[in-house]
Amino acid sequence: MLKLLVPLSVVLLAQQCCAAQADVLDFGDAPRVMRSPWEGLRVGMKTDDAAAKPGEQFQFQADVNKLMDIIINSLYSKKEIFLRELISNGSDALDKVRFMSLTDPSVLGEGDTAKLEMKLIADKEAKTLTLIDRGCGMSKEDLINQLGTVAQSGTSSFIEAFSEGADVNLIGQFGVGFYSVYLVADTVAVHSKSNDDDKQWVWESSADSTFSVTEDVGEQLGRGTKIVLTLKEDALEFLEEERLKGLIRRYSEFINFPIYLYTTKEEEEEVPIEEGDDEGEEVEEEEDESEDEEDEEIEDAEDEEEDDAPKTKKVKKTVSDWELINDAKALWTRNPADITEEEYKSFYQSLTKDFGEPLTHTHFSAEGEVEFKSILYIPKEAGHDVYNDYYKKQNNLKLYVRRVMITDEFDELLPKYLGFIKGVVDSDSLPLNVSREMLQQNKVLKVIGKKMTRKALAMIKSLADADKKDGDEEEEEEEGEESPKKDESEVDKEDGESKYDQFWKSFGKYIKMGLIEDAANRTRLAKLLRYATSKSGDKEISLEEYVANMKDDQKNIYYISGDDKDSLMKSPSVEKLLAKDIEIIFMTDAVDEYTVQHLTEFEGKRLINASREGLKLEEGDKEKKREELYKEMFKPFLDFAKETLGKKVEKVSISKHLVKSPVVVLSADYGWTAQMEKVMKSQAFADQSKFEFMKSKRMFEVNPRHPMIIELNNKIKEGASDDNTKDAVMSLYLSAVVSAGYQLTPEDAQDFSSRITRIVTSGLGVDADAELAPELDVPEDAEEEEEEEEEEESSTKEEL
Repeated sequence: MLKLLVPLSVVLLAQQCCAAQADVLDFGDAPRVMRSPWEGLRVGMKTDDAAAKPGEQFQFQADVNKLMDIIINSLYSKKEIFLRELISNGSDALDKVRFMSLTDPSVLGEGDTAKLEMKLIADKEAKTLTLIDRGCGMSKEDLINQLGTVAQSGTSSFIEAFSEGADVNLIGQFGVGFYSVYLVADTVAVHSKSNDDDKQWVWESSADSTFSVTEDVGEQLGRGTKIVLTLKEDALEFLEEERLKGLIRRYSEFINFPIYLYTTKEEEEEVPIEEGDDEGEEVEEEEDESEDEEDEEIEDAEDEEEDDAPKTKKVKKTVSDWELINDAKALWTRNPADITEEEYKSFYQSLTKDFGEPLTHTHFSAEGEVEFKSILYIPKEAGHDVYNDYYKKQNNLKLYVRRVMITDEFDELLPKYLGFIKGVVDSDSLPLNVSREMLQQNKVLKVIGKKMTRKALAMIKSLADADKKDGDEEEEEEEGEESPKKDESEVDKEDGESKYDQFWKSFGKYIKMGLIEDAANRTRLAKLLRYATSKSGDKEISLEEYVANMKDDQKNIYYISGDDKDSLMKSPSVEKLLAKDIEIIFMTDAVDEYTVQHLTEFEGKRLINASREGLKLEEGDKEKKREELYKEMFKPFLDFAKETLGKKVEKVSISKHLVKSPVVVLSADYGWTAQMEKVMKSQAFADQSKFEFMKSKRMFEVNPRHPMIIELNNKIKEGASDDNTKDAVMSLYLSAVVSAGYQLTPEDAQDFSSRITRIVTSGLGVDADAELAPELDVPEDAEEEEEEEEEEESSTKEEL
């Protein structure tokens, strides 16, 4: 049985327990048209004077008085939660009655009284909002103790938390949610009838320091609670049907019990035409006949036919009826084996207001130190601003407690990199504190978040595994092997794309961000990565597939980052790798530069950036000796180049990357790559001092087999250190900077242009100090002839 722990819970139970009697208000099949929902039921808050007995006056207990002052006088951002609290209380009371009826069916009563439901009525004329439930109801003692005089722990805890700056939006979790009605109401009346009390009572208060409890000898409820709120002038919006529907669907859509709202609307219907209307039509017909006598006989015949047919017209009338608002079911409470894919799709659309289909979903229950149920969905497409909103608070996940929505305005259940996932989580025993800050720090909530993160990643992994399975089956078909029929729910390819292809295209950046932020799940996330490679064609493969395809003597995973795959394939940095038929991963996302800083190895294989110095390839003794010989042979050029380039480079050396190109510029092991420099430059608040330091770490490597390097080395050996030689070295360096993807500084760009000009000048045999040719002279006689022609033309015009 539910335990009445705090005033809120009791009030909630009271509200739920105050159901109207069957002979007072028909809760069964309501007539299609009603004059008023109050037929046979009084509208006012108080018992009619003729039927009322003298009431007893009581003082509110001190803490309750303070609580009401806080609510009434505080700037409360969400007055609307009063309805959530009342419905939640009503649901608690209905739950209690249902539980009690398991051992004692007579508790429910008979007829309409046995129907467990809630009804809501808005009366604009009286400015009242009434909630009726068929719950357990409250006795006189309950009304006094639970609504005003007993110092419950929940009341004290709430006041203490609020005094420390807590958020009152979660007032209901302290068991004092009933008092939120004073956010919108001047006066409140609680009519209640309990099976434990022979009499019906009404509790009334105007939010002052007192309340009264009076025997209610008017219309009887049978069992349950009826709460009547007389609304404040600034709260009349809560009498609008659409406003009430929206609030019920937002906060109480999945309550176990039906919630009905008394609504009115206009409809058209056919009604017989009255006699007066017939006479008017006959007059019109006579006028028409006088205007056109030739058609008299025809019109008479038509009139006879019309007289035989029944004459009707359309009229509008106002109809009223009970409308079920919370028709959606809490799908997560059912056994997944009993739920169809269509039901999951419909629930997704109802939950997210997205009319598309989800890409996939997972439905699970957690047991152990904390119990909860959840359904999580992955949308098919990312929103247009999904990445711009990455660090904003998400509201894709709704937290429910016993099917009452508590909040969707925090993202602590799932990390930010899973913020695109939508769904619900519901716990029957989640202990929540009043402030959102305390809610975020709750240990139980952290346990729930950890389990949900694992389940979300497992859902994504299942998509990836299905994609891999499809790929294996396609390979078997190419080899002539017959594969089993594919399950459309797993494959679901569109235009050749698997479900995981669609997922990666939409949410791949989220997974990469997860690698940066979530160290605990980094291994799981790494298996979800997809990249294009030098051997993958138009497809993207996983790191697991890369490792499986590695050569027998290959110990590392090689990658390079840049703008696009085509330009990276032509990069001098990867020439040696391509020559050795080693697969290279192409990282073309800006976020990849940050990702690989946290992903240094995968399955025991180190990730090596091909655009950095010291490419680690397997070398035998022969290769090592050859490198030493090259260093000795090209020492003059290496020294000259270092002296010429100065601080622009940290080192000049024989290259391990090059095959065809003469030179290449690389990043130091701890310096920024060309792609990282671009990323940092694009950031408005980047640290420029750090930028200058990191970008200076560049290595200049030369190809000792290239004819240009050999010739320059020979010239330097012969003592040639003129400007042409320096221009050649500097031009080679600057061209390598551009080829590597770095951006030239304005100074280097001007220098590069000047040196190219000098090289072209020298190649053409033009003296560098040669003067410019003089301007072309225009013959003087030609100028005189033009002046004479103008004068003659002018004089001719004057004569005319």
